[in-house]
Amino acid sequence: MNALSEPVALGPRTARNRIVFGPHETNLARRRSISDRHVAYYRRRAAGGAGVIVVEEASVHESDWPYERSPLAAESAEGWSAVAGACHDEGALVLAALGHAGGQGSSAYHQAPLLAPGRVPEVATREVPKQMEDEDIEAVIAGFGSAAALAVSSGLDGVEVNAGQHSLVRQFLSGLTNTRTDRWGEDRTLFARRVLHAVRQALEAGGGILGLRLSCDELAPWAGIVPEAGATLAAALAPLVDYLTVVRGSIYTVSATRPDGHVEPGFNRDLTALVRRAVRGAGATAAVVAQGSIVDPAMAEAFVADGVCDLVEMTRAQIADPDLARAVGEGAAHRVRPCILCNQVCQVRDVRNPIVSCVAEPSAGHETEDDPVPDSVLGVHAKSATGLDVLVVGGGVAGLECARVAVLAGHRVRLAERNGWLGGALRVAAAGAGRSRLALLTDWLAAQCTALGVEVTTDTEITADDVASHEGPVILCTGSLPGRPTYAIDPGAVVRSAAEALATAGPPGTPLADAWPAGPVAVWDPVGGPVGVSVAERFRSDGHAVTLLTPDLVVGAQLSLTGDLAPANTRLQAAGVMLRTRAVLRTVRPGEVEVEDRFSGIRTVIEAAVLIDAGYRLPDDRLWRQTGSTLPRAGDAVAPRTAYEAVLEGRRAALGLQPAWADR
Repeated sequence: MNALSEPVALGPRTARNRIVFGPHETNLARRRSISDRHVAYYRRRAAGGAGVIVVEEASVHESDWPYERSPLAAESAEGWSAVAGACHDEGALVLAALGHAGGQGSSAYHQAPLLAPGRVPEVATREVPKQMEDEDIEAVIAGFGSAAALAVSSGLDGVEVNAGQHSLVRQFLSGLTNTRTDRWGEDRTLFARRVLHAVRQALEAGGGILGLRLSCDELAPWAGIVPEAGATLAAALAPLVDYLTVVRGSIYTVSATRPDGHVEPGFNRDLTALVRRAVRGAGATAAVVAQGSIVDPAMAEAFVADGVCDLVEMTRAQIADPDLARAVGEGAAHRVRPCILCNQVCQVRDVRNPIVSCVAEPSAGHETEDDPVPDSVLGVHAKSATGLDVLVVGGGVAGLECARVAVLAGHRVRLAERNGWLGGALRVAAAGAGRSRLALLTDWLAAQCTALGVEVTTDTEITADDVASHEGPVILCTGSLPGRPTYAIDPGAVVRSAAEALATAGPPGTPLADAWPAGPVAVWDPVGGPVGVSVAERFRSDGHAVTLLTPDLVVGAQLSLTGDLAPANTRLQAAGVMLRTRAVLRTVRPGEVEVEDRFSGIRTVIEAAVLIDAGYRLPDDRLWRQTGSTLPRAGDAVAPRTAYEAVLEGRRAALGLQPAWADR
């Protein structure tokens, strides 16, 4: 047995392994209650082998309503009970996350002032909170105690108190936000200790687990908690809890808590090791949990084996593959579906109010609605007579997922790709700066298709005659083409699509393709998504002078949905990329581009040997039209969007085929 799969004691309970599915926003609640969708979501991860599951954080007091569908402890007893029953049936421990967002909350839903230690404005909304009075403080402390009592009486194994991101407890601990001169400011640990004592008292009757999620580095050294102080703080609080999860981030560094692929996985390793040494040095026995983009089983195993931590939180990894823990326990980590750290649909705290899901596993969050994918091949190796002969045209992620699921459903599948490689647009996008992990998904899908017996052919152009002669279903996953330019292109000007630029860029550090003229590069990004930013970063890192043009007021506006907006702008400016906002591209000429200010109408000429267009794309529906516009399509062939829609529609197209076992 590997170290990650060993049982571990957590206070009065024992977890079957050291893999934690941590608390995170899901938007699965019904009003402010834990819902049936939560039950299905957590049951699926428990069935997949998770050792410990921590349910989405519930507010302990009605003064806290941080986002519209945030659970409220007082309304969650029935839901907690259902989640407890479901997870216990599958062998997992399950805890409630309890918290109060304090000054990092929102007044939009309860129309009441935010509560905080002091009058430090919320960074995003600029709202100034009310400085809590003694009666406010005592009410919230009591709320923690009553919420904990309700959780264990509902059948949960304990609770985790949040002193990490979006946390009133952390705000009391930090000099960034606690500037009080009374007893709550003279001893900044007082509020946290009072909360933990209230929770422990509530748990004593049921013998529940008490965990603490603690920010040990606020990344704000001018007044915040720094690693050494965080380790000291952890050592002081560890005797009060059964486990401690080490995180980072503060009111000023929200995106650092859960970054995307631009930050190396396992970024909290040294911080966690420092904290664990301090905790053990103080004689505390609390288990230490590592967190921080730990999505690869080998890394998680090494963390435990090397004594960095006692358990590992692998939340995004288990959204991507709910069977991760089971695969690790069976010594089959190679079959784990990778998390690509894109934050595209698993980060849901934005104005759209989306439900949690995953590019790699689009059924995540939709367990109560989506048809399940068969988890083993049904008769395909025996060439079942009831299976269909399916032709999938296109080897991007839509086509690969379609072929994979069709085989699992018992069909015989051929996949034909016109290029000499698989992966489509996602494989190309992986060449952008900070996006290399995207290729892990294309590699996994391709490997699965090969292992399952899909007949894969590359460098193969499927024609209308090929479709007409095929006896069986044909599904078109033909991808997209560059959109129509909205600007004039003079003779001799060099214009390339972002896909062309990335496909010909070569390894990082190499010059532009020989066919391209030397000189500055301009990137036109009317979308504001990750493509334009990653292209600009990539070519700047290769030594080119780069100007990024956008009609928006800020570069990469859509990156706010993944948490990369501020980090991306910081990276671009640090790299020396020239940013031109409010710019509308009008003309591309040899050696220059002309842009117009969208407000003033003033035109400016910018030197550029090459214009890279990161604009909108159009579906490649040529074969669809040639064959009568009746064949089913999936992904960009329908409408170019993101990898999430491509994988989802490829899967749905396969599941829509007549099942091979229907007549059995």
